[in-house]
Amino acid sequence: MSEQSTYNYKVVRQFAIMTVVWGIVGMLVGVIIAAQLIWPDLNFGPWLTYGRLRPLHTNAVIFAFGGCALFATSYYAVQRTCHVRLFSDTLAAFTFWGWQLIILLAAVTLPLGISSGKEYAELEWPIDILITLVWVAYAVVFFGTLITRKISHIYVANWFFGAFILTVAVLHLVNSAAIPVSLTKSYSAYAGVQDAMIQWWYGHNAVGFFLTAGFLGIMYYFIPKQAGRPVYSYRLSVVHFWALIFTYMWAGPHHLHYTALPDWAQSIGMLFSLILLAPSWGGMINGIMTLSGAWHKLRDDPILKFLVTSLSFYGMSTFEGPMMSIKTVNALS
Repeated sequence: MSEQSTYNYKVVRQFAIMTVVWGIVGMLVGVIIAAQLIWPDLNFGPWLTYGRLRPLHTNAVIFAFGGCALFATSYYAVQRTCHVRLFSDTLAAFTFWGWQLIILLAAVTLPLGISSGKEYAELEWPIDILITLVWVAYAVVFFGTLITRKISHIYVANWFFGAFILTVAVLHLVNSAAIPVSLTKSYSAYAGVQDAMIQWWYGHNAVGFFLTAGFLGIMYYFIPKQAGRPVYSYRLSVVHFWALIFTYMWAGPHHLHYTALPDWAQSIGMLFSLILLAPSWGGMINGIMTLSGAWHKLRDDPILKFLVTSLSFYGMSTFEGPMMSIKTVNALS
């Protein structure tokens, strides 16, 4: 059987194309809202004001651009590392069209001011239900493919993709719990400081699992593949996985320093944020050192240049985050 008929590249290609499309759209909206801060006359209201477009920008860049990239790469990597076709072509197609529908609904509702008011979780309850359905289908396709794999070993990239899928599901279900009062309005199931804590448990781990664990899965598949070298230390990659997964979950309170959140909870958030520096830099070093014996490829391989540059920025941003979580530093900002 030919490779083309063995693997489902159609859905991978569809998500890859839409990654580019939504990347352009999301970043264009970002440029517009940045310009609005300098030239307030560019706020054409009420639909095209900064307050309406800013959540559109964040949702487009994180969930449309980033989400499509993660769907594409996870579907590609899980097939290649398991030596089997995706578990269900029908469900894979549903995840593509369902995700695009969610993005379009966000593009309509957010400028109209239909919002829950929760950062990175602004979409109202009917769209939240659709997100849940698409995500369950995604989990079935991904884990179904893992279960039917032809080799016993589960490659480390799939551990990161799997953790990202499971954790985002839990985050979405808990944080989006709400009491609907109409088709376009609902109120959070939580109140006061508990609502704030759950929101930033979600908000921080949306970064930690959607934008970190998922993209580390990309790193652990594509850097060794492009460099033509094995992962520098497979043992370190496993330690990196478990340390990151355990530690990230506890760091959310650093978003709520000097608030009504109990001081001990703020301190726990700060402590785990500082601990996060170790697994984050361990993963960065593991990725960069995978090029050992292949450094010469950086001279003429633009893909490797981008991959290594992204790892370098990952290292810088994961230094900045723990430093800014320190209460005395945070007080300055």
